[in-house]
Amino acid sequence: MTGYPISNDQISSHNESRIDGLRDDYGALARKLERYGRDIDAVKAKIGTFSLALPSWATGRGGTRFAKFAIPGEPTNIFEKLADCAVVNQLSCAAPRVSLHFPWDSASDYDELKCHANELGLGFDGVNSNTFQDQPDSQYSYRNGSLGAADAKVREQAIAHNIDCIEIGKKLDSKAITVWVGDGSNFPGQQDFTRALDRYVSSTSHIYDALPTDWLMLLEHKMFEPAFYSTIISDWGSSLMVAQELGEKCKCLVDLGHHAPNTNIEQIVARLNRVGKLGGFHFNDSKYGDDDLDSGSINPHQLFLVFNELAEAEANSAGKFNPAYMIDQSHNVTDPIESLISSTEAISIAYAKASLVDREALIEAQDNNDAMMAFRALRAAYNFDVTPILAMLRYERGGAIDGIDLYRASKWRERKAQERKAVGLGAGIV
Repeated sequence: MTGYPISNDQISSHNESRIDGLRDDYGALARKLERYGRDIDAVKAKIGTFSLALPSWATGRGGTRFAKFAIPGEPTNIFEKLADCAVVNQLSCAAPRVSLHFPWDSASDYDELKCHANELGLGFDGVNSNTFQDQPDSQYSYRNGSLGAADAKVREQAIAHNIDCIEIGKKLDSKAITVWVGDGSNFPGQQDFTRALDRYVSSTSHIYDALPTDWLMLLEHKMFEPAFYSTIISDWGSSLMVAQELGEKCKCLVDLGHHAPNTNIEQIVARLNRVGKLGGFHFNDSKYGDDDLDSGSINPHQLFLVFNELAEAEANSAGKFNPAYMIDQSHNVTDPIESLISSTEAISIAYAKASLVDREALIEAQDNNDAMMAFRALRAAYNFDVTPILAMLRYERGGAIDGIDLYRASKWRERKAQERKAVGLGAGIV
């Protein structure tokens, strides 16, 4: 690692003024956990195994369907995006991978890109294809669909793009491709539901056949948008059905913001895991629809309940449970780096709390039909303030005790505003 974005001296100075208070908080939590039958250092070691991937596209200010209001210093190319991701990882010590989206993140030399990422202490997660937008060099339009389009030539173009993404991912040591399409309909009768799905399955089978032996294909579902009457892969059932049809290397990806309001996402997690098709997560939060809000900003308890199911699955997996964890959210009113730092901590907190659940007590209460004691087993873990453990982990690994405070003190955004080209006006989530 030779390219730390923020100087170690600045981090050390930041931490020096806070370490005494952190040690007091850590000691108090250690004593409380001891009464609960847990050793804080063992808990810290467990939490230290958790990490996330960052989405390259979330380093820029997002928007809505109506407008996008850029801020100075936004990244304008993949190298600048990686620099911002490196800031998040350096300060949080929990996000060492970046997920790229093509053609947004296209580069002329992927060996150079991989080398640059390594210098920043970053690796690459799964790659993402884009057949929900037309590109300047596209021969055919996706206005009427892509992998499920009625026009065979459009489908062939979409298939070829996904295979191109796999080839790029191989150069970057990625091991998965995430496939999300905006295919659907806006009027009753516009599409035949069955034939549209058949076309999608046929198209994805060609992409599946192009996967390297050690890769996964992750299918992402979404209830609505950009189609508002029907969406071709609208729910976990559709995603599961296709994944089972395609084969062992195809699994389902759960985006927390892609469900109907009040959907029991944690139950979906358990069901998909039961049949071996839980491939990964896109973390965010939602008030009305889609993934427009920071992880844990609306419903941190639901995030904890999701991780409780993940912890249960991990405990029963014999070491074979390894879903892909990634943030996927749009930052409309915040500095994207600050939101990513905050979200990384919120997700890590949920993971940490889930690891504290007394599983023996929970299972005993469940088997005895004791609803209150089962609930209390979960609530006891949720009520722990685990932030001192995460802060101590960051301190011991050379990160920041308070990531956002140090980020602001570093003046990273102000410095990048002087160095980078300005981002123009735009519309759309990304």
